[in-house]
Amino acid sequence: MKSISDEMDFFSRLAKGIAAQFGNKCEVVLHDYAKDYDSTIVQIENGHITGRSVGECGTNLGLEVLRGTVESGDKYNYITQTKDGKILRSTSIYIRDDEGKAIGALCINWDVTEMYACQNVLKDIIGIDAAEGVKEVITNDVSDLLDSLIQDSIRYVGKPVASMTKEDKIKGLKYLDAKGAFLIKKAGEKITKFYDISKYTLYNYLEQQEN
Repeated sequence: MKSISDEMDFFSRLAKGIAAQFGNKCEVVLHDYAKDYDSTIVQIENGHITGRSVGECGTNLGLEVLRGTVESGDKYNYITQTKDGKILRSTSIYIRDDEGKAIGALCINWDVTEMYACQNVLKDIIGIDAAEGVKEVITNDVSDLLDSLIQDSIRYVGKPVASMTKEDKIKGLKYLDAKGAFLIKKAGEKITKFYDISKYTLYNYLEQQEN
């Protein structure tokens, strides 16, 4: 397989089948990484769960896979939360071409909000332990995703930009690079503005981090 579009009929039927099997609390999303990252969703079932639709962006986990920060990227039975507070039990499986390159992803998000309220009784069922170490940002807008990654980088450095040294800024930029932030279109413009550096300085710092 060379592209998602080559097998779109199969993936479309698979997404519909999974959603039908588990009902209207199960969102199934198909991402095609041949698209710009702000519009990777090519199929979505029960999109009311996260409020997303076809033509909207992927999440931070997909960026890490595209950047090559993680070797496999597949994650099973992890817990995440939507902006409006829904608790989701999620699985993300990355689809690869014949050469092993990630070309898309099939993601399942099951709304377990009601069960989560009874977590002491249903802990084993909703998989609380599987959530450890996984943070996924689900958003309709790739700009919001970039904002979230920038804020994460500030927390990672541990001080506000105004107090950062050159080494601190390099550390923050290294974090963003590892998370795939620069794969987002025009990310450099927003990041340079936030970190109060020029584009030249950005490229210079990124080169320094590789040495």
